[in-house]
Amino acid sequence: MATIKSFEDLVCWQMARELTKEIYKEFKYLKDYGFKDQIQRATVSVMSNIAEGFERGTNQEFLNYLYIAKGSAGEVRAQLYVALDVGYLNDETFKHLNNLCRRCSILISGLIKSLKVSGFKGLQYKKENRKDPEWKKFLEEQNLTEDERGFLKNKI
Repeated sequence: MATIKSFEDLVCWQMARELTKEIYKEFKYLKDYGFKDQIQRATVSVMSNIAEGFERGTNQEFLNYLYIAKGSAGEVRAQLYVALDVGYLNDETFKHLNNLCRRCSILISGLIKSLKVSGFKGLQYKKENRKDPEWKKFLEEQNLTEDERGFLKNKI
């Protein structure tokens, strides 16, 4: 199983990104600015909360943000029904977007379940070893200047 090194590696974040792109594309020319703003903000919230939770560095905070992301996915789904009912979406587009949203929720739920049974507490609790080849590789991948590398070596 591959190690997740960034939130971009998470399949649920990738799906949330796709959902966001599709929502923006579908409602691009909608004149109901209040509705458009709300559904766009909700879908951005899904991917943003996954990312923020991952970056927080603790398992507990990540779980909290995943639940918020899942709630936002539910909000998007509810708004898709409104869009269908008032004629902003046809049945085919509704089914496509609703399916994307449901798949995103399912992936978030799977990650939540996985984190709950994991013994991993989070990166905040992991001690970094600067002699560790993985740590050196990570620093090299970050395109840091010599000053930035020196700063990190002195702090860790």
